[in-house]
Amino acid sequence: MNRPSVASAIRKTMLTADPFAKVMLTRDLVRRWRGGELAFAFDMAMPDTPARPQKPELLAPAAMPKRGRGSAHGRLALLHALAHIEFVAIDLALDAAGRFGAEMGREFVDDWLSVAADEAMHFGLLSRRLRTLGSCYGAMPAHDGLWDSARETAHDVAARLAIVPMVLEARALDVTPMTVAKFVAAGDERSGRILQRIVDDEIRHVRFGTKHFSAVCEKRGESPTVAWKTLVQRHFKGSVKPPFNDSARRSAGLSREMMAGVATL
Repeated sequence: MNRPSVASAIRKTMLTADPFAKVMLTRDLVRRWRGGELAFAFDMAMPDTPARPQKPELLAPAAMPKRGRGSAHGRLALLHALAHIEFVAIDLALDAAGRFGAEMGREFVDDWLSVAADEAMHFGLLSRRLRTLGSCYGAMPAHDGLWDSARETAHDVAARLAIVPMVLEARALDVTPMTVAKFVAAGDERSGRILQRIVDDEIRHVRFGTKHFSAVCEKRGESPTVAWKTLVQRHFKGSVKPPFNDSARRSAGLSREMMAGVATL
C-alpha cells in the first residue's frame, strides 16, 4: 500500500480554515511524519494563500485599531495579535517544508514540521488564555500583512530563510522579553509564562533558519553575511533596528557581524 505524501498532508492542513482543526491536523501530520506514515514525496504544489477563517477580520496594517498601552484591554488586544501571529506561523512553517523540502532534504522537513508543531502549540496556549480572560481568537481584527513575506520569498529558499526565521522570528527575541515583563508587572504571570515559553522556542526556530541558510550559502559558494544583507535589502519592506537581544540572537546563530550587516539606526 502506497503511503500518502508529506506534501499532500501539508497542503490539506494549509487549506483547512478552522483554527482548531488546523492545530489538530498539524499535530497529526507531524506524528504521522515522525512515525514513517508519510512518504518523502512532493507531488502537490503548495497553495499561494492558506485558507483563513471568517474571523478575525483581516485589515491592512495601517487600518489596525490602536491598542491602549498599559490597559487591561490593551494587554488582551496584544494577546490576540500574538495568537494571530502564531496561527499564521503554522502555515509559514508548513509552507517551508512543503515548498522547499524536495530541494533541501529530510532534515529540513523534520525541522520545519517541528516548528509547525510548536506554532500550533503556541496558538493553542494563547487561544486558551484568551478564553480564560473572557475573549477568543477572532474577537478582534488582525493584521493582514503577515503572509506577504511568504509570497515575496516563494521562489527561493534562501530568501525565505533570510526573511521569515532570521528577521521576523528573530525580532520576537528582541521584543518579547519586555512584553513578558509588562504582563508580570500587571499581575498577569500566567500570560507572562506563556510568552516566555514562546520566546524560548523561537530561539530554536531561528537557529534552524540560520543553520539551513548557511548550508544553502555554502552550496552556492556565497558568504552568509553578505547574502543575508542582500536578501534582506531586496525582500524585506521594513527595517531591522536595534536594540537587539544579543544573547538570544547569538544562541540562535546570529552573530554581531551578521547583525551589523543588516541593522539600520
